[in-house]
Amino acid sequence: MNAVVATGVFVAFMVLTVVLGLLAVRGRGGGGGGLTEWSVGGRSLGAVLIWVLMAGESYTSFSYLGAAGWGYNHGAPVLYVVAYMSCGYAVGYLVGPLLWEYARRHDLVGLTDILAHRYGRPWLGAAVAVLATVFLLPYIQLQITGMGVVVSTISYGAISLNWAYFAAFAVTTGFVVVSGLRGSAWVSVLKDVLVIGTLAFLAVYVPLHYFDGYGPFLDRLVAEKREWLTLPGGSGGTSGSGAGGSGLGGAWYVTTSLLNALTVVIFPTTVAGYLGARDADALRRNAIWLPAYNVLLFVPMFLGLAALFVVPGLTGAGSNLALFELVVDSLPAWAVGVVGVAAALSSIVPMAVFMLVIGTMWGRSVFPLLSRRRAGEARPAREVREVREVRQKGAAQVVVVVAGAVALILTYAAPTTLVRLSLISYEGMAQLLPLVLLGLMWKRFTLAAGLSGLVVGVAVVCALVFTGRDPVWGVNAGIVALAANLGVALVVMYGMYGTYGTYGVYGTRARRARRRVPAPRRTRTALEGDDTAR
Repeated sequence: MNAVVATGVFVAFMVLTVVLGLLAVRGRGGGGGGLTEWSVGGRSLGAVLIWVLMAGESYTSFSYLGAAGWGYNHGAPVLYVVAYMSCGYAVGYLVGPLLWEYARRHDLVGLTDILAHRYGRPWLGAAVAVLATVFLLPYIQLQITGMGVVVSTISYGAISLNWAYFAAFAVTTGFVVVSGLRGSAWVSVLKDVLVIGTLAFLAVYVPLHYFDGYGPFLDRLVAEKREWLTLPGGSGGTSGSGAGGSGLGGAWYVTTSLLNALTVVIFPTTVAGYLGARDADALRRNAIWLPAYNVLLFVPMFLGLAALFVVPGLTGAGSNLALFELVVDSLPAWAVGVVGVAAALSSIVPMAVFMLVIGTMWGRSVFPLLSRRRAGEARPAREVREVREVRQKGAAQVVVVVAGAVALILTYAAPTTLVRLSLISYEGMAQLLPLVLLGLMWKRFTLAAGLSGLVVGVAVVCALVFTGRDPVWGVNAGIVALAANLGVALVVMYGMYGTYGTYGVYGTRARRARRRVPAPRRTRTALEGDDTAR
């Protein structure tokens, strides 16, 4: 009976979610229109919708379940999430308007568009689209895993994890194909209301129900799990011993927070939110308001610590269940369903945006290079553009389904903890930082320098992550790779600048000087003699 009630509540809210998505595109072609409307909401989202959309992207199943899981496994190290997101909003206050203005001026709809235009190489946009897809797939897998855990748990085990994963893929794929970015923004409003309400309730209810208040809970935490309150944190829910060998110490905390704070502003999903804004001022206001949302992140972290005493013994990916084990154990079925909906929407909204961004990158940057332009009857430029946008949108929607299917297969084949998946995505995407930010802020930054650094950075991060050496030397592997990336880029940049640059031997000024100054006349010396005398 409990499973029926909780699942019924969940299904009802999922139907409401789909209805909201359809209402969002009503009056805008009923889901029709071109790629710009579908992918960036026609660049018409105001400050409020941009706020809830970007808050929706930041508060994912990683935050709702992964933060509780890492709080359960390690404790204090999970606070890096609050640190990097708060610092990232400060960076976004400057970078967001810069990207928005550049894209608006040149009619661009995504990160790959921006890079292809900046360096004048369409193939670069396609290459970055492929690379970004590889590093975004773990984040989609993260959302599928999170929503699958929710569906399976609120059904009280009636729905297996495998079927729950498939349901997460099917619901989100259908939603994003139909509603696009505007639908995600509308559903974010519902999600935020439910997330704030459920977390506020759980923050009060769980300590009172299990420990008679925060005082006894914190006293027990200090007495029995002291290591979880300091870096490098605890060693998991099965032991009270420290995790000194985990590598999650102060250096890891600082480098991870720094890397993610810089990377989050160029994440393709973040850029999609930037480009959907009505104006740059909406982005600046958004950057000021968003840190307040981070207060909610402390709740699942504390609930994960509470679960140490209530449901001990969770290990590995099973720690993702820490928060919901508390919920199912203590709340009535209808309340379990409502909390499940909040957690599920925390997966659907960001997963929809991630899939939408991947589809947009391929539809805009990859497929146009693969297809040959066919000559046809002359048509007005506006009509040609509209037809092209519709075709690109159709291609992007196909890619959305394919990307979701690949992430679903990865979920079955290589399950892992939610935080681990998040870190892999950020460490990989961080390698685009020099190519994007230096390219936009420094006109002399060359494509050769950016690509050289990118190749080295990706190689280093893959070598470290996939050989199990992350953290390395006590710091985040991504920051080590980014340092190598930036170093190589600058060496190549200044090497070319010195030889072929403005002031180099073969540079523009030297060539102009050689064209402008005639060669000196040769004067004969006495030893050479006089031709007239011969």
